[in-house]
Amino acid sequence: MLDVLYDDGPCLVINKPSGVLTQAPAGIDSLEIQVKELFREREGKPADANIYLGLPHRLDRPVSGAIVFARHLRAAQRLSAQFENRTINKSYWAFVEGVVTPDEGTWTDYLHKRHGMAQAEVVTADHPAAKHAVLHYRVMWQGPTGAWLEIELETGRTHQIRIQSSSRGHAVVGDSQYGSTQIFGDPGLDEREKPIALHARQLGFRHPMTNEPVDIVAPLPATWEALNLPSEIL
Repeated sequence: MLDVLYDDGPCLVINKPSGVLTQAPAGIDSLEIQVKELFREREGKPADANIYLGLPHRLDRPVSGAIVFARHLRAAQRLSAQFENRTINKSYWAFVEGVVTPDEGTWTDYLHKRHGMAQAEVVTADHPAAKHAVLHYRVMWQGPTGAWLEIELETGRTHQIRIQSSSRGHAVVGDSQYGSTQIFGDPGLDEREKPIALHARQLGFRHPMTNEPVDIVAPLPATWEALNLPSEIL
């Protein structure tokens, strides 16, 4: 069952569960397939009917949170333009290992997506494939098991939050791909389905047809309950 956070005209926002691909090759389940099926059922279309679905952005497989889809091309183009022009307002919550200091700041790096791999690395500015990466963070809470961060991305690079945090000794909890040693979620899950403590918490944009402001907050998945975070700021 899809967790629908916003549904208006051609615009649909889903609270993506971790462990599900946003988009996948034919024959592999994905959020895109599930949303298309939702529209087929809603519009009374046959199972083999072609459904247009625009994906203006994506979330990594182990990441949860707010993601927007567009039902027709015009809406998709207008939403994509907002992402490209960086007029989208979005923030992430991450629970990371270690003590993060100072309490707020900016992380700036040069990143490179390794060829043919879903893996990013920090490189020097003169690397031929280097891409500038900037994020801003604020510590919301520190505890013995790590730090809870609110993050705003200034740039959108592959695995940006994950690699920038990890390179500073603050791997996102559960993210073994980038060095986390802490278990997050059900340890019995297949490696590809395991969640990490990274959540697209808030998404703000202009409705692609009415231009009205839309602001969505995505509730945390149940996996975060094991982190024993203070409820007063959830």
